[in-house]
Amino acid sequence: MLAEERFAMILDLLAQKRSATVLELCDALDASESTIRRDLNELEQRGHITKVYGGVTATVPSGAVPTPIRSGLNQIDKSLIGRLAAEEVADGDTIFIDSGTTTLCLLRFLVAKKRITIITHSLGALSEASKYDNLNIISLGGIYSPTTDSFVGLSAIEALSSMRINKAFMGATGVSLTAGMTNTTFLEAEIKRAVVHRADNIYGMVDSSKIGKEAIVTFCHLKDLTAFITDCEPPKEYVDLCNAENVKLRYE
Repeated sequence: MLAEERFAMILDLLAQKRSATVLELCDALDASESTIRRDLNELEQRGHITKVYGGVTATVPSGAVPTPIRSGLNQIDKSLIGRLAAEEVADGDTIFIDSGTTTLCLLRFLVAKKRITIITHSLGALSEASKYDNLNIISLGGIYSPTTDSFVGLSAIEALSSMRINKAFMGATGVSLTAGMTNTTFLEAEIKRAVVHRADNIYGMVDSSKIGKEAIVTFCHLKDLTAFITDCEPPKEYVDLCNAENVKLRYE
């Protein structure tokens, strides 16, 4: 297992439990004590954890694994989801790209599309989209949030009020049958809710590791989606819900 993968797993566990002992982390990651201690030293230097007697506590918000670490996780699965999502984009579409490392993977598969307009509050999406000459880019602006690598706040929501979005491609921290698509931060969730309200079609882009998990804020229910895009067949109860609610289910 790569170091960045261990970092993400440690932070994900701490985001759920808020604290853990070294031995608990060794068991959870099937790693030696010396490896875990080196990882904890690195995470403390980055400011993501605080070491306390006998263990560590999280310094990031619940569920909010930092973007640079998340970007290294499940890259193959995210690339697959990005390709499937791009197949839903037609020439001339105006699309919203949500913040997150999964939705970001959509952009590289749009190179053959024509007259595509990208609306986003994601700094990463703005940077990636600027590499492609065929994409028109609209930034929502707002206050920058390092945790989500995106711009949030009232000005971003107000900017959305005058925009028409054909298709919105939305990421999530977790997705479940009861809570739907969920997120860890309230300001980010407000942006997501505003987009869901304005978009003609909503596409959920979630890798299978997030299915069955819940974060603190719901911004969209599964029945509200046009399509649910993931990397492999989800559990039967998710398939049944999508069929019952006429939600297109895409995976490979």
